[in-house]
Amino acid sequence: MAEEIYNQQESAAYSADNIQSLEGMEHVRMRPSMYIGDVGVRGLHHLVYEVLDNSIDEALAGYCDSIEVTINEDNSITVEDNGRGIPVDIHKKEGVSALQVVMTKIGAGGKFDKGSYKVSGGLHGVGVSCVNALSSHLTATVYRDKKIWQQEYEQGVALYPVKQVGDTDKRGTKVTFLPDATIFEQTTEYKYDILAARIRELAYLNKGITITLTDLRQKDDKGNYKSEKFYSEKGLTEFVRFLDGNRLPIISQTIAMEGEKNGTPVEVAMVYNDSYTENVHSYVNNINTTEGGTHLQGFRTGLTRTLKNYAEKSGLLEKLSKDKKNPVEIEGDDFREGLTAVISVKVAEPQFEGQTKTKLGNRDVTAAVSQAVTAMLEAFLEENPNDAKIIVEKVVLAAQARMAAKKAREMVQRKSVMSVGGLPGKLADCSEEDPAICELFLVEGDSAGGTAKQGRNKDTQAILPLKGKILNVEKSMQDKVFSNDEIRNIYTALGVTIGTEEDSKALNLSKLRYHKVIIMCDADVDGSHITTLILTFFFRYMRELIENDHVYIATPPLYLVASKTSKRKEYAWSDKQRDELSTEMGNVTIQRYKGLGEMNHDQLWDTTMNPAHRTLRKVTIDNASEADRIFSMLMGDEVPPRRDFIEKNAKYAKIDA
Repeated sequence: MAEEIYNQQESAAYSADNIQSLEGMEHVRMRPSMYIGDVGVRGLHHLVYEVLDNSIDEALAGYCDSIEVTINEDNSITVEDNGRGIPVDIHKKEGVSALQVVMTKIGAGGKFDKGSYKVSGGLHGVGVSCVNALSSHLTATVYRDKKIWQQEYEQGVALYPVKQVGDTDKRGTKVTFLPDATIFEQTTEYKYDILAARIRELAYLNKGITITLTDLRQKDDKGNYKSEKFYSEKGLTEFVRFLDGNRLPIISQTIAMEGEKNGTPVEVAMVYNDSYTENVHSYVNNINTTEGGTHLQGFRTGLTRTLKNYAEKSGLLEKLSKDKKNPVEIEGDDFREGLTAVISVKVAEPQFEGQTKTKLGNRDVTAAVSQAVTAMLEAFLEENPNDAKIIVEKVVLAAQARMAAKKAREMVQRKSVMSVGGLPGKLADCSEEDPAICELFLVEGDSAGGTAKQGRNKDTQAILPLKGKILNVEKSMQDKVFSNDEIRNIYTALGVTIGTEEDSKALNLSKLRYHKVIIMCDADVDGSHITTLILTFFFRYMRELIENDHVYIATPPLYLVASKTSKRKEYAWSDKQRDELSTEMGNVTIQRYKGLGEMNHDQLWDTTMNPAHRTLRKVTIDNASEADRIFSMLMGDEVPPRRDFIEKNAKYAKIDA
């Protein structure tokens, strides 16, 4: 009864005064993460992609072939294309210029009108209006019908009606926007490399379009601004070659096709290399579908069915099997080992599962892609018997390795938390059982592990010391990976298993014991190498951990700066910070920490492990294809590209001439 009275009182207090009416784009500014993912580095760069997507849509419709992206000195962005230009005439329903409607209304745009755009990336209708709402200032300039039209906005609000400001022979749209620092509090500084990676991807996915990226903040030795032109003549064929630049191809050419099946444009390119990992990237209307979907399912079906039929009919399966009477049993996974492929489909009305647009749901696409891949592979295998034999040999070896890996994997699974073996002996577990508040520190060496065990919060923090440098999984077969003691210990400690209902190779996180997995290594070259080895393992075998925001890197300090004249002591995480503290404090002694083991447990707790003071770097995958390329370059066999990368990016490595 008491509960009933309480509810009545609550509802009585609920009136019109409790209803918040958000005008215009206020709701975007209030909840920006709903529209662009987050307000950190990823969300900041997402603003550029939203504007860029509009220009790409113009190109897909056949009206634009040149796009220029400029990072201005003040970190504002300009995107200009040579398309038709956004219409500026009066919108009948809204009573203002169509340009103003597009720039200030969510759900407005030509993409909902099937006649305007046959295919489009962003069909949620948020696009450029969201960018406008999250910018402190935006200027839209339209070159159309021999006239120049312009309108400016502040925080998504138009400062004046659309007006003509001149005449021109040009056509197209130019948008310049400055992200709002009150929204993007973490940073408003654009990273050239992040934008370049996405623009390169778009150039490969949309051949024949020239996209230029210029940075007005950086000049080279000759005084020219940093600039790159991205253009692809052959599209996905070149994309696959670029992705596989650090791997050795085992067949003579890239297998590729482009065409239309059941009204769906399909483009596929693939090659087999000497690696042991599968690198398949799928796109729908230029959107990277990281979770796959029906198009990826169609690709796998077509690939498996065609190659399996060929292997059996040609008699190669029998010939290559050690036991002639019992030929090796091959499965779908075997066909994807050492495969690099890109699948791109253009779908008029894509149905994505969820706001994130990472999984395609259109069922009719499965058959379209499967048919396209089948036709492409059948023709290739028939015309290239030598390459066909090499592929089947690779598949048979993969099947044999899978059986060996299965045994090794079963050993990992058996050594689970519930088994007799229990948890790894070196693991110092925490007492809490709720994974959401538990953390696992992967620590370099027993010495640092001992210090971490003494300094930690025993309730929520677990410590797993790792012996030396873990296996480089980039160069290792699966059975070697699962037989490695340190890697087995990581699987067992985390409580994860391999295989879900949807994918036999996917990581099953249902029994994950810690929601934060923190890599804690020394702040030196060796420590960075070990961190990279662990990250390579996570990226290749536990990517789901990264995708679900479970992986972090600890940042131990480099220096302890202590005053000789007072008791003041400060930690420094960089040389710049050290120098600033030295100047501020005057007469000081500086201690350089070469390793975690040099700190006592109180210092390690204060600086690196205490949630109140520590700095953790979250590991994210902004661009899967670029991450794949970087890992294969850093951890593969090819030395020259790795050397170039280190020379350009190393901050403390000294390279011998």
